[in-house]
Amino acid sequence: MQRSIRNLMIECIQGDITTQPDCQAIVNAANSKLTGGGGVDGAIHRAAGPELVEASRALGPIEAGAAVITPAFKLPNDHVIHCVGPVYNPDQPVAQQLASCHVRALQLAAEAGVEQIAFPAISTGVYGYPLEEASRVAMRAVADQADAVGSITLVRFVLFSERDLRAFNAALDGV
Repeated sequence: MQRSIRNLMIECIQGDITTQPDCQAIVNAANSKLTGGGGVDGAIHRAAGPELVEASRALGPIEAGAAVITPAFKLPNDHVIHCVGPVYNPDQPVAQQLASCHVRALQLAAEAGVEQIAFPAISTGVYGYPLEEASRVAMRAVADQADAVGSITLVRFVLFSERDLRAFNAALDGV
């Protein structure tokens, strides 16, 4: 599904975030130490090669809601933007932290002159953020930045499963 919000196209697809060659930047759902891990983080690190661990580790640790940018090394992109999403806890400001990840990633991408960026479903795996809520927070954060994204013309959410895709499409439909 695609939707244009002012000058920004937002789309949701099911696929593999490591195979988005038309995007100059992809976003990594990183851990705070920026050392690689499982899920999306592990897939991106495996595809990029060992140089990514060295480059990202030198920039950590970072807090939930923060982001840093590195080269993409062996990936078909120019940059990897590493975002640390929050571990879900309804008693903490997790929505603000999750929104901050997306906003900060867009800021870093715009500063790098990126035109197309791909995001995964940050914090919805082992960090336990409920998928439907996370998709709404992510989509709202991106939509709210539509006038401030500089060079960015496309934000693509690349979702691993059909369930993830349905949730993000519903969130996109709601903005």
